[in-house]
Amino acid sequence: MAWVSLKIEAQDNTADLISDTLMMQGALSAIIEDANADTLDEQPIFGEPGDPPPGIWQQNLVSALFDEGVNVAKIMADLQQRTKLSHLQYSTEIIQEQDWVRATQSQFDPIKITDHLWIVPTWHSAPNVDAINIVLDPGLAFGTGSHPTTHLCLAWLTQTVSAHDTVLDYGCGSGILAIAAKKLGAASVVGTDIDAQAIQSSIYNAEQNNVIAEFYHVSKYQTHEFDIVVANILSSALSVLAPALAKSCKAGGKIALSGILKEQAADVSAIYAEWFDMQTPQYMDAWVLLAGTKK
Repeated sequence: MAWVSLKIEAQDNTADLISDTLMMQGALSAIIEDANADTLDEQPIFGEPGDPPPGIWQQNLVSALFDEGVNVAKIMADLQQRTKLSHLQYSTEIIQEQDWVRATQSQFDPIKITDHLWIVPTWHSAPNVDAINIVLDPGLAFGTGSHPTTHLCLAWLTQTVSAHDTVLDYGCGSGILAIAAKKLGAASVVGTDIDAQAIQSSIYNAEQNNVIAEFYHVSKYQTHEFDIVVANILSSALSVLAPALAKSCKAGGKIALSGILKEQAADVSAIYAEWFDMQTPQYMDAWVLLAGTKK
């Protein structure tokens, strides 16, 4: 079995109309994509919480999937008649049936954080059996080790965690940072998040890794002081949560903050300097990790 993928060029004021009309014409699915994706002209449209909605890309591709054998010329003629649009540019591609689970899995290989710390999906064997291997599959909660912010935090933990440390993972997502901290030797680890699904994901992933850690929804979390606090969340949230995160860190304790773009680093660092002696930022691609020691 195969399908026909129909891609139509669209402007920001016509993309929704084209997408909706294609669905009325029997498309199995229709999505709107940035026509300049993966190029220097790629246009980011998603801001942080509280920012005004940025709208849609200026140059779009409407991608629709139809059953094999569909008359594309008839679809396009009918589309232009219904929408009153003309001279639409399009292309088609045949999508062959395949093992979609295997195809998806093939996109996720083991991730090397350091020589001694790897993130390994369940369908792979550990490249280094003598390393600390965190078993983790892509899921509903953020944090697989592939994103620079998570990678930065994991690398920082390998350099920071020692025996007897207590660790707070604020905004735990998949639980990857809490799990790593425990495997690196932390005495006890707590994770918290505003998303109930993240808590369930963290609990599951900890069990898969034979790690004992506590995970709480933020509404049920009771503030304690920890030797190490790590928070990989958006910079806007980090700014608001600075007093709370500072309160959760012992005097002389360490903090790591990620989810911060380079241009945001100075402002976030200045906020936390009230409580912490901040260190030189660490960079990976466009992202920054800020670390400090509690005064």
